[in-house]
Amino acid sequence: MAVEQQEASAPEPGGTASGRAAPVRRRAWTVLALLVCLMLVNYADKVVVGLAGVGMKEELGLTDAEFGVIQSSFFWLFAVGSVLGGWLGGKVRARWLLAIIASLWALSLAPMAAQVGFTTIVACRVLLGFAEGPTTALAMQVAHSWFPAHQRAVPSSIVVAGAGIGPLIAAPALTWVILTHSWHAAFGVLAICGAVVTVAWLIGGDSGPEDTRGGGHGPAGAAALPERVPLRRLFSTGTLIGMSLLFFVAYANTSVKVSWLPLYLREGLGYDAITAGRLVALPYLGSAVAVILVGVASAALTRRGVGGRLTRGILPGAMVLASGVCTIAFSSLDRGVPQMVLLVLSSCLNSAGYGVAFAGLADVVPAKQRGVVFGIVTGIYSLGGVVAPLVVGRLVSAGESVALGYGDGFLVLGVTMIVGALAALLLVNPARDAAKLTAERTAG
Repeated sequence: MAVEQQEASAPEPGGTASGRAAPVRRRAWTVLALLVCLMLVNYADKVVVGLAGVGMKEELGLTDAEFGVIQSSFFWLFAVGSVLGGWLGGKVRARWLLAIIASLWALSLAPMAAQVGFTTIVACRVLLGFAEGPTTALAMQVAHSWFPAHQRAVPSSIVVAGAGIGPLIAAPALTWVILTHSWHAAFGVLAICGAVVTVAWLIGGDSGPEDTRGGGHGPAGAAALPERVPLRRLFSTGTLIGMSLLFFVAYANTSVKVSWLPLYLREGLGYDAITAGRLVALPYLGSAVAVILVGVASAALTRRGVGGRLTRGILPGAMVLASGVCTIAFSSLDRGVPQMVLLVLSSCLNSAGYGVAFAGLADVVPAKQRGVVFGIVTGIYSLGGVVAPLVVGRLVSAGESVALGYGDGFLVLGVTMIVGALAALLLVNPARDAAKLTAERTAG
């Protein structure tokens, strides 16, 4: 039962329970809005190199393989930052930790506003990746601290939607900045945005009352989780293994979209810069809408008593599977409306399950351990971001033509997604694993 509900059942002198619950709910949604802003800037930072890629390659004389190294370098310390941030998430107040992280974003982007070389670009991207590594996990941890278990699907999905809104706004806006001024100016704009969102978070952001609870609860009717479970035992459950695999292949898709989609549209398909900037926004628009719709659908099914295996396991796994099929399909088509429809659909399906999948993880992980577990899971799936841009860069360089090279890259990506999604569909079952962990602790 949520903290708000507990307060409602036990009013204290000096005010009514409903009077105290309303401010908590309002604060929860305010913090959620700030988390969306953090995610918005976070993903705008990710997509900017892809948008600036043509200009960067021309100015610095970079090959496709070298540009792939720049894109991959973002993820070199991403896993380290994820695990470290998750560990600190249980020790450092969220207000200060996320503010420090966001300030590091701005610090890493600022040098790119001036003339830089290949080595400096790589160093800045490594720092940015390290700082952004724990962001999603910490944002989910904070969001879950404001909402009880049975209400988390929608807030989780709204946080993930910020990842789609960021590039949706950034793609056309930064394209205009790049064409009007330079690609350096785009990095300067994002550095300022990072500073602004840092101040906003310091003013209004923090963890919520659910963060003080000892154990954790799954969906309505599920038994309370133990206060702590050994990490080795948690990561031996089918849910955490399957979710890690699912996130890995889904994030490989996301990283390729962020890294190579703008260049694919321009170099592989021949769209001009302005058209490419507009088309890049379409997958993110679709993803932002889809992730919220799926979160609402999952929450509605949960309220009607549908089990977590379907709403938080099979649902995201099936969507990533379908996304892999769409990725293979659009890679085999020529430029045109059908190809763009499949490309956008692939992105929507891939992103839509993130929020409910994180809610599924929370069903199995005790509240006090969510920060470190989410950080480790993020670190694991970030490896998809390391490998995928490098593989695509190699395949583009090795292809008989640029278009064929991109086609080979998306084909390999689609097959990988299908394999990972199938494994997740077999393994993920939050209700089963939560019940096992509770029974083991009770028996012990």
